[in-house]
Amino acid sequence: MDKLHALDAFSALGQETRLDVFRLLIQAGPEGMLAGEIGEALSVRQNTMSANLAILTQAGLIRPVREGRAIRYFADMEGVKGLLAFLLEDCCGGRKALCQPVIDKLACGC
Repeated sequence: MDKLHALDAFSALGQETRLDVFRLLIQAGPEGMLAGEIGEALSVRQNTMSANLAILTQAGLIRPVREGRAIRYFADMEGVKGLLAFLLEDCCGGRKALCQPVIDKLACGC
């Protein structure tokens, strides 16, 4: 992940509702959640939720999957891994290989 992509991700997470959505989808795990379920869980109107979901998707932090007329959202664990790798790329004296197991464990993809 490059610096501009990381800034997009941080910007997306820098708003309360979007941070709540992201954390909720991390908790939901591999089942993800339908857009309406997310809105209900967070008490956010559909049009507001739609805009926030679009921003998180564009930032590479969540991914949508269409299920008929509904859309199910999942935390994009590859995006999470990329963000963690960006944050930790200079750890351990710049030896990324030492930090990679930590990144892999944190972004389990489960």
